[in-house]
Amino acid sequence: MTIDTATLLNARLRLPEHVVHRTFVVETVVLNLETGKYHGLNATAGRMLDVLNEAPSVRDAATTIAQEYGEEQATVEADLAVFCRDLLDRKLMEIVDDTG
Repeated sequence: MTIDTATLLNARLRLPEHVVHRTFVVETVVLNLETGKYHGLNATAGRMLDVLNEAPSVRDAATTIAQEYGEEQATVEADLAVFCRDLLDRKLMEIVDDTG
């Protein structure tokens, strides 16, 4: 599934029920219980995952991350869009449909 950046930035993402994660000092380990695959995220990506899971939209998550790391909003949005597509492709996050 390919989703355009504007739609993705306005979407709300969350960890699906079949995904568990644990954060350690230098990395976050994410396990997809359906596939049995572990995924390791560095500290920054782990923080991005946590913020995405709580934020009302990917754009709001980008704002939080940009402020925390002192980066430009547009740069973080672009990086976060790539990260989100990867998470969605691996079924580590899902788009929340708040319409119904």
